[in-house]
Amino acid sequence: MTTTVRLPLRVEEALAEYCVSARRTKSAVIVELLEQRFMGTAPERTPYELACEAGFIGCIDGDAVATEPTKQRVAAAIRAKHRRSATPAA
Repeated sequence: MTTTVRLPLRVEEALAEYCVSARRTKSAVIVELLEQRFMGTAPERTPYELACEAGFIGCIDGDAVATEPTKQRVAAAIRAKHRRSATPAA
């Protein structure tokens, strides 16, 4: 079914920007929003959003933060791994 709706300029611009960034058509976005409104369906969350909610993405605890920058810690770990022993092999 075809329906025509007049949108305020600010809403039309926001819709157009969203459609470009999400790579979706205006029709698909409008249908999804109307379904959410009238059918009570929740939008699917992206894997990124799910990972953030689960705590896999984000800041680490303050206790775990080292005072030394990462680059220096990595360099020290590599030096320690490849450090020559004090007694030479015979």
